[in-house]
Amino acid sequence: MMHLADILTITLNPALDVSTSTDKVMDTHKLRCTAAVFHPGGGGINVARVLQRLGSNCLALYPAGGMNGQRLRQLLDQEQVRSHGIAIAGETRESFHVHETSSGRDFRFVLPGPTLSPPEWQACLDAFSALEVPPAYLVASGSLPPGAPDDFYARLARLARMRGSRLVLDSSGPALAAALAEGVYMVKPSLGELRELTGLPLSTGPQRLEAAQRIIGKGQAQVVALSLGEDGALLVTVDRALRAGAVPVKVASTIGAGDSFVGGLVWAFSRSADLEQVFRYGMASAAAALLTQGTALCQPSDVERLCSEVVITPV
Repeated sequence: MMHLADILTITLNPALDVSTSTDKVMDTHKLRCTAAVFHPGGGGINVARVLQRLGSNCLALYPAGGMNGQRLRQLLDQEQVRSHGIAIAGETRESFHVHETSSGRDFRFVLPGPTLSPPEWQACLDAFSALEVPPAYLVASGSLPPGAPDDFYARLARLARMRGSRLVLDSSGPALAAALAEGVYMVKPSLGELRELTGLPLSTGPQRLEAAQRIIGKGQAQVVALSLGEDGALLVTVDRALRAGAVPVKVASTIGAGDSFVGGLVWAFSRSADLEQVFRYGMASAAAALLTQGTALCQPSDVERLCSEVVITPV
């Protein structure tokens, strides 16, 4: 039975994240690595980990199978992240990350994940529908596994609208396009994902702003949070557009910055913060994630410290 939560995250393709490091990545040679570090992973699960650290009443919903699925549950319990795993026949995937210490580069090997049967992915939708009290915010993040239909997030968007939950979406490709056609509360595309969605180069600031405003104008989202990597981010609503530069930090790893960005934004939204404060927490959470190796994600003390360093300007 799923317990009440203010925020529910759904991760249809979770992963057991395995991180290690070696001096140099090269072919044919045996690469002597450091001891592996394991974290629970997948977009929505990472967002839930951030939300829990920031103090939210959050629940992570995900399908899980095999030994990796059991390990995933145990790791979430260790981080005190409340979760509900839906049993599936397939084995939960692993994602493998290698940090090259000689260069500081990260190499990420992402497996496709188990094929979900229709009853398995439908069980995830049914679990949300069955909640006695719907969450104020529903976060759907990450890729869809084999077997899941391209309109899975669109179906989730319809259910969220019926139940009065604000759907926050971080995905890509046909799944993103289908969900936007249905309408969501907030969407968090990267610049590459927005280019794919619009078919435009979006090489200038005004073009990027116009693309975000067009999504809002069509009723596809109320908020667009466009991540621009080293160039910071844009946060756009129907009547406001804000720009923030990337917070200068010593980068240990770029992994998990996008999920931490979403977690910070949703946490501040759920606290009824004003738009600038929402943006500040999103940017600070993303920057804090850069300070940690692998998939450790952001730490609350770093988020609070970095909030004052976020520079926001109206566009």
